[in-house]
Amino acid sequence: MNFENPVGCGVTLRRMSRKPARIKVINLEEGMPTVEQARLRMQYELQTARKEGYMAAKLIHGYGSSGAGGALRLELQRELRRGAREGTIPAFIAGEDWRIANETTWELLKRFPEWKNDVDLGRNNLGISVVVLC
Repeated sequence: MNFENPVGCGVTLRRMSRKPARIKVINLEEGMPTVEQARLRMQYELQTARKEGYMAAKLIHGYGSSGAGGALRLELQRELRRGAREGTIPAFIAGEDWRIANETTWELLKRFPEWKNDVDLGRNNLGISVVVLC
């Protein structure tokens, strides 16, 4: 993964002095939406976050009332994987992989060290996904 030349951001970030990179938190399970409603809202919110200059978005999709992986989590992560594979998003990290030992997470934390303070980092939170926007 090459984060030196971000996709869709219009600027290339440098390792020199810069403003802290912001992560937008988006609660997709609020209001108990259908999968389709959550998918449409996710697309809209990610596009909006990118326009607002966020470097990433943390999606709260929950993990299902049974704890075995709900429909929102499964379907939204399927779409995020497809987006990462097709290049419409630079990367996505499932909550269980949002830990320092994950290669993609580690590369992001080296680039954006302020994200080391994220409350979900290293907590194996199946109810979130982190989407890299730039």
